[in-house]
Amino acid sequence: MLLRSLCLTSALALTAGHAAAEMNFNRIASFPVVKNMAAGEDTKRETSPEIIAATADGMTLVYTDSPLGVLGRIDITDPANPKPLGNIALSGEPTSVGVLGDFAIVGVNTSESYTAPSGSLQAINIKDGTVAASCDLGGQPDSVAIAPDASFVSVAIENERDEDLGDGRTGQMPAGMLAMVDLKDGALACDTLRLVDMTGLAEVSPEDPEPEYVSINALGETVVTLQENNHMVVASKDGDIISHFSAGAVDLEGIDATDERGALIFTESQAGRLREPDAVVWIDDNHFATANEGDMDGGSRGWTIFHKDGTVVYESGTDFEKAIIQIGHYPDKRSDSKGVEPESVTFATFNGTPYVFVGAERASVVGVYDVTNPAAPVLKQLLPSGVGPEGYVAIPERNLLVSANEKDLIEDKGARAHVMLFEYQNAPATYPHLTSEGADELIGWGAISGMVADKDGIVWAVNDSFYGFQPSIFKIDTNQTPARIVDVIRVTRNGAPAQKLDLEGITLDGKGGFYVASEGRTERLIPHAIYHVQADGSIKNLKGEFGIPAELAAVEKRFGFEGITKIGDTLWMAVQREWKDDPADHVKLVSYNLETKEWGAVHYPKAAPATGWVGLSEIVAHGDWVYIVERDNQHDHRAVTKKIYRVPASEMVPAPLGGDLPVVSKVLVRDLLTDLTATGGYVLDKVEGLAIFEDGTAYFSTDNDGVDDHSGETMFVNIGNIEPAAN
Repeated sequence: MLLRSLCLTSALALTAGHAAAEMNFNRIASFPVVKNMAAGEDTKRETSPEIIAATADGMTLVYTDSPLGVLGRIDITDPANPKPLGNIALSGEPTSVGVLGDFAIVGVNTSESYTAPSGSLQAINIKDGTVAASCDLGGQPDSVAIAPDASFVSVAIENERDEDLGDGRTGQMPAGMLAMVDLKDGALACDTLRLVDMTGLAEVSPEDPEPEYVSINALGETVVTLQENNHMVVASKDGDIISHFSAGAVDLEGIDATDERGALIFTESQAGRLREPDAVVWIDDNHFATANEGDMDGGSRGWTIFHKDGTVVYESGTDFEKAIIQIGHYPDKRSDSKGVEPESVTFATFNGTPYVFVGAERASVVGVYDVTNPAAPVLKQLLPSGVGPEGYVAIPERNLLVSANEKDLIEDKGARAHVMLFEYQNAPATYPHLTSEGADELIGWGAISGMVADKDGIVWAVNDSFYGFQPSIFKIDTNQTPARIVDVIRVTRNGAPAQKLDLEGITLDGKGGFYVASEGRTERLIPHAIYHVQADGSIKNLKGEFGIPAELAAVEKRFGFEGITKIGDTLWMAVQREWKDDPADHVKLVSYNLETKEWGAVHYPKAAPATGWVGLSEIVAHGDWVYIVERDNQHDHRAVTKKIYRVPASEMVPAPLGGDLPVVSKVLVRDLLTDLTATGGYVLDKVEGLAIFEDGTAYFSTDNDGVDDHSGETMFVNIGNIEPAAN
């Protein structure tokens, strides 16, 4: 019988750990895999941890790295402080790995072309890298699984298609198959290789099965996903087909199915969406779970539990995706394709509770489900991962879960690829920091930039130009844990969305409305400007728009207003980086007097960059001080400057534009690097928001770039009282 969860993740499921201590998974470390590379090479070459496994003692991790053609190793004797053990060079491209004793069992792709696939199954000594055995598989291997009793290995021989040929569809020879190799005395017995033909089974391209993933249960039965064929196969340890069936389709309602419109609108549908499962894992001898990524025609945005006879026992539908939307990890640029794209799935029992872990590749999230009842899984947590989680290994004996995140943003000068470690703890859940769960309607959010504190624990925040066709002001209640977006105001002009705004700052107008700062892009005919937004979100034309004067327009550059605050009748905007007339490492704090309509500025001395650039990203007036967020554009272990400074309000005396500007002084208030790594993650580059309540309590937030080449993680952190101590 099919039982589907009909409700979104409950507040209890995601936040119970905050109310009372209970068992939760919390991230404790992030390991940048460039540490396994030689000095000099780490800044030049792409690296990518994909499939990951652990030694029997749980002290060493091994992972495949396709771009480098190596097997990477990590020492996790102290899991909170993983250490590099270096890479082992292979004879081809590693595609999957398992561990048996002292050996990594690795699928190695050596194909010359799509029409001449080849590869081997190798046993590699984890300590010294020597090859103990190599079995010719006669095709291109993908997934590898070792039987629980260590009696044999199953390998999905994909013989993948050329996606640039024939519209990228299946029906390209040679066909894939399942390969099985016995293990004798812990060693590969290559002479026992047997190939299992799976042609003629699927309705989609029956002549060309493309096996994607394999898993083996305690009975020695191998389940195989034929992803592009939208089909499942179960084979005995002898290679006999026990059952096979279509993976089926799902009707999706309440989704965003339109790409590149710069707005989150969850009112659309897709009917008959093929599952096309990628990863699969047994959860007992009769049931297995699939991550329904899609590839050729499908992608149902969820995951499924099947009985091995083909019965659907549980279907997540859109519930998994909707829970991800609520924590700000929805990848809008994937809306017309596969949404959050569940790709990975694994299973383990921790402290007597059976869990399925579902990885959403494009959302960079790991869903933790209690599957005590396979017909009614309960979503317990959503964990933040690195960019593009691909593989997992659970080590319940050490209370550890590990994710390998394949995306390396070296070409975009972004975050490098990481392996992340989570510990099962008797402690509150530390993520998410911000959610829209519990709002009256589904609120999608992301790319949080400027913030301002109001009364009664309310913070108002804006999104930036990533959602340029849906500029929004979010109402955040910090009295709840995690903090919650309880309402949203859409910014409008003439009754329509005020398109193409790049909202980077917000402050209160004292009358229930707001002043917002929009960063311009001259080459796109988008001005740097200030807007007066009414409580209902409307901008009054002419009276509500303040464009920069000619003196600023003559020297402006792309990197403009990043934050806005109000001192008396004067608005102050922080300019992110130097404009044409600024001395090196000095940026303007621009003023606009609402009564006299006069513009002015002072100069702020920012740090010289260690690498990349340093700029300002927020300005907040509070008491006798003006607080400035200063940051570099560096990620992870390369980050240097993520700091809050204060400037005496008495020095904020603007000079006329076009002449010499006074230079204000600054005092360091807080270095945020420790805060940014407090939950075991790497340093996020964009500290964009700062809000300070009347009593001095301060929150900072990070911008997740709309989950575009980003992990999607948003940090929204209470850093306590920010006011200087009394003398």
